[in-house]
Order: sequence, then structure tokens, then C-alpha cells
Amino acid sequence: MFTGIVEDRGRVLKIEFRGGAKRLFIELPFDLTEIRLGDSINIDGVCLTAVEKKGQVVELDLSPETIERTTLGNLKEGDEVNIERALRPIDRLGGHIVTGHIDGIGNITEKRWDGRFLNLKIRIPNQLIKYIVPKGSIAIDGVSLTVNEIEGNEIKLAIIPFTIAKTTLGDKKVGDKVNLETDILAKYVESLISQKGQTPKGLTLSFLKEHGYIKEE
Repeated sequence: MFTGIVEDRGRVLKIEFRGGAKRLFIELPFDLTEIRLGDSINIDGVCLTAVEKKGQVVELDLSPETIERTTLGNLKEGDEVNIERALRPIDRLGGHIVTGHIDGIGNITEKRWDGRFLNLKIRIPNQLIKYIVPKGSIAIDGVSLTVNEIEGNEIKLAIIPFTIAKTTLGDKKVGDKVNLETDILAKYVESLISQKGQTPKGLTLSFLKEHGYIKEE
């Protein structure tokens, strides 16, 4: 499990093709002594397993499904990626609960600078927009962000300078694809409601209040 608070950027040194799979060789900027083989590492929002490590380089395998369902299959040597190690029981949950299991791929439709701050608009697949609410959380390439507004199937996000410096979001261009993970709590709520024989069209505050998940003050 992760928090969406990216630790730093890593750099893709090499990519090996292994049949329909790939192996990534990623240079990490921090001490690897705490990373054991078999540990989970979040790479651009995708939970991968450390299979080898040498010096500052960790090796991770991409299955054909991961290549098909995420943006990692499009990585090139020299690309930078967002890095987060798995959450420890003693760590603070600074962002929100992130599993590293990608729900879909979004497209950046607008990028606008407001001084040192960055405003992004991202188009969300139709089947995922129901899990997103204004002021709720979403992970974009592994970065925990707050949704400012929703317009149709697009969301607006404001990125602070610290996040721009620590992640790759500031380098993104209009038209770029990003990995999306919606808030898992919204999916659990939908599952619970569906088990009662109801089919919610969207998880809104009024919907949750109506069905007893939020108490009126």
C-alpha cells in the first residue's frame, strides 16, 4: 500500500524486452539498503516488485497486462518516473490510500501555469468518473491530488510548487497520457450499496447522506 506522496524521481536506464514482457532498470536517488528483493515499489502509480538491485539501480518486471493497461509500456530509456516505496505501519498517511492498481488511463487536455502553480485538466474514462467527487482524492501517475472541479468527464487539478519539483507532473504536455487510480473507498461504498440491490449512478454527498453513509449534523 502507498500514500501517493511521491518520494522523488527515478530515471529509466535500460529496458529489456523479454517476449511479451519487459524488464525496467531504474536508477533511484536514495539508499537502496532498505529495499529487499520482493518489495513493492510504486512506479508512476503502478505497484511493481523489485526483482534485482545493483548499486543505485533496481530491476522490475512488466507483465503483458501491465504494459497493456498502463503507460509504463511507453517508457523510453532516459525517461523520469515518480517513485514511492511501500507504506510502513509507522508512517503517516499524508496523502490517501493508494494501492498501485491502475483503473485506467487519462489524457491531459489543458496545462496552464499560474505563477509557480500548475493547473491541469485531465479527461477521465467514462466508466471511472462516477468514483470522483469535488475535493476528493485521485492518484495521477502515483501522485495523490485533490480534485478541484469536475466538468463532464474532465477534472481540474492544481499542483503546488513542491509537488512540481518532486514529481514528473510539471514535465507533462497536453496530449500526454497518465495513469489513474480512483479512491478505493468510493469503490467499496459502491460495492456495499450494490449488494443491497441498488445501483448508484454516482457517488455524491447527497447520495451518501440519503443512504445513511454520512450523518446530517
